[in-house]
Amino acid sequence: MGAMGLCAAIPAHSQTSGIGNHYTDAAAVKTRPDDTSIRPFQVHFPKEALTDLRRRLAATRWPEAETVNDRSQGVPLATMKSLVRYWQGGYDWRKAEAKLNGLPQFVTRIDGVDIHFIHVRSKQANALPLIITHGWPGSILEQLKIVGPLTDPTANGGKAEDAFDVVIPSLPGYGFSGKPTATGWDPIRIARAWTVLMKRLGYTRFVAQGGDWGNAVTEQMALQAPPELIGIHTNMPATLPAEIANALQYGQPAPSGLSAEEQGAWDQLDFFYKHGLGYALEMANRPQTLYGLEDSPAGLAAWMLDHDARSLELIVRVFDGQAEGLTRDDILDNITLYWLTKTSTSSARLYWESKLAFFAPKGVQVPTAVSVFPDEIYAAPKSWTEKAYPKLVYFNRLPKGGHFAAWEQPELLTGELRNAFRSLR
Repeated sequence: MGAMGLCAAIPAHSQTSGIGNHYTDAAAVKTRPDDTSIRPFQVHFPKEALTDLRRRLAATRWPEAETVNDRSQGVPLATMKSLVRYWQGGYDWRKAEAKLNGLPQFVTRIDGVDIHFIHVRSKQANALPLIITHGWPGSILEQLKIVGPLTDPTANGGKAEDAFDVVIPSLPGYGFSGKPTATGWDPIRIARAWTVLMKRLGYTRFVAQGGDWGNAVTEQMALQAPPELIGIHTNMPATLPAEIANALQYGQPAPSGLSAEEQGAWDQLDFFYKHGLGYALEMANRPQTLYGLEDSPAGLAAWMLDHDARSLELIVRVFDGQAEGLTRDDILDNITLYWLTKTSTSSARLYWESKLAFFAPKGVQVPTAVSVFPDEIYAAPKSWTEKAYPKLVYFNRLPKGGHFAAWEQPELLTGELRNAFRSLR
């Protein structure tokens, strides 16, 4: 994620692939529960796993096409057929492996689970340590485009004083991290683990960033208030006032007196509550029921694509041949990572584990920076954001971009992180 051609540093939790290959990390097998060592990591899946993937794609049993001319029934059949055709015949996973292996990767055991992470130190002496957390249906692949600009700003349009040391962990149950075998791994516990990770790496002062589940984890780090954490940044802030949340939940009309910005956020959220919550509700209630995601790569792809309306619209355009912030390879790199690591079910369990109200303010008291991308599930108004984060040190609305900000608009997010944390250095 070694026998069968997989790297010698794949975590021990990955015992079998979908085609019966056995692969373990000899070093990890010997790891004691209290072992705090940091072990180098490389990615290489066996050819058999990729052959099996193509065989399953070729055997996809398709439904009939949707009976509408829009996406109100879900991911269009034409998009899925285009995706599978390219996945089966033109896509090369080895390029994604090469990108990952071009960066320093490690595994360390925290609270009984192996945590995989990328760790790139800047050459600049005063670089600010930054831990970045992905979400679902994302992965560490989302952040690869911003690693170079953040760690080497002088080569990427920035100044030496903009430099960061970057740490990008895979959430437990995601990617190359271990799959918890017992309950309890919610964003609160993950946040504690992330602080342990940063301190284990020797950092006594750091900042944190995230969107989606990455925001939930980052906010919990802030609420736990380790003295080493000096500030956070989010591109998916939790700002929803209680009266707005209640009206949305019970299908009531929008409260009177909303500003134009607040009304826009209401409209986005109203659509999401009515049409976009299906995946989250199923994974929160019955993640173990989603066996089809482990068995069918086309089924997994469709489930992941239908995360939010704006992202799906973008992906449909990509597979129609239009140039966008994401490419076909970007999209399939991420889906293939889930497929090869067999993490569709283990990642879904985070929805079951979490009891947090996703969009509700949590009372964060550390310095907070917020970047609002217009095509996010909702574009947080400044008025709500100021109330949610009393120590708001930076707020900016971007002209373009959606849910996967680092992935889709890496230059914009890089600039945001430089600006956001400048006052905290």
